[in-house]
Amino acid sequence: MSADTIEPGGHRPDSRRHLLIGWWSVFGFGALGLSLELLHGFKVGAYLDAGNETRRLMWTLAHAHGTLLGLVHIAFAATLGLVSIAADKLRLVSRTLVGASVLLPGGFFLGGVRFYAGDPGIGVALVPAGAALLLVAAWTVARSLGRRANAAQGAKRGHR
Repeated sequence: MSADTIEPGGHRPDSRRHLLIGWWSVFGFGALGLSLELLHGFKVGAYLDAGNETRRLMWTLAHAHGTLLGLVHIAFAATLGLVSIAADKLRLVSRTLVGASVLLPGGFFLGGVRFYAGDPGIGVALVPAGAALLLVAAWTVARSLGRRANAAQGAKRGHR
């Protein structure tokens, strides 16, 4: 292991950061979901009228993606406690996850604030960038985990 690799069980300031982001995201986007349920329950026209179907869809997608990304942050923090990952990969994943957590739900939410003839507003243009960042993070973690597992298997075979 190189000096820039953090070992499992070592000091993980990024774990705490992603746990905080994750749990606050679950809280915040859960509150958004509750707000949407209240708009629905009180039959608020700006949310329920037939002409506002795009808003309803965009805000529901913002709630769902934001909550899911909060859980991804929590899973990433838990992953850091179990495996070693190179510091440069850790920085990349951390930054891309944070970016995805802003752009994906933010783009959906903004797309529903102002929309045109059933099409989402310009804010929805943020969504593909957020999705790409999420895929970069997932690919980097999966690839790092695969390399570590293969290296461990090779080391076990060499000691037999």
